[in-house]
Amino acid sequence: MKVILLSDVKKLGKKGDIVEVADGYGRNFLIRQRLAVEATKKSLEILDEQNLQDSLMEKQREADAEEIKKRLAGITLEFKVKGGSDGRVFGSVSTKQIAEQLASRYDIKIDKRKVLDSAKITSLGYTDVKVDLYKNKVIGVIHVHVSE
Repeated sequence: MKVILLSDVKKLGKKGDIVEVADGYGRNFLIRQRLAVEATKKSLEILDEQNLQDSLMEKQREADAEEIKKRLAGITLEFKVKGGSDGRVFGSVSTKQIAEQLASRYDIKIDKRKVLDSAKITSLGYTDVKVDLYKNKVIGVIHVHVSE
């Protein structure tokens, strides 16, 4: 019996896969638990339509990420930290602070875990910080200026 998986099933396949299973396993477990549907002509057409919609959504998300990348290119974030003599810094700028300032000033929401340069910025001056905007395909650069 061929079935289309509606969700990921361990040791069988991922959502949207068409797999061949035993009749009893398919009818008594997968279909009853709503983990799969039988692969009929109509269900295959629905699957094709869903795959088309998913690919269109992915293209839209990538285009949105490219737009954010262009906006980030013209932005320089300013941070002030306490400094001592000899140019030493008594603080740092974290990825959380970068994400918060982008959200509050420029209305760009970026998860702090998407910042690729995860080390805190502990030196004065200009630093470029890379951000993963879309599945490692679109990487933006944020310019950060740290001063006393």
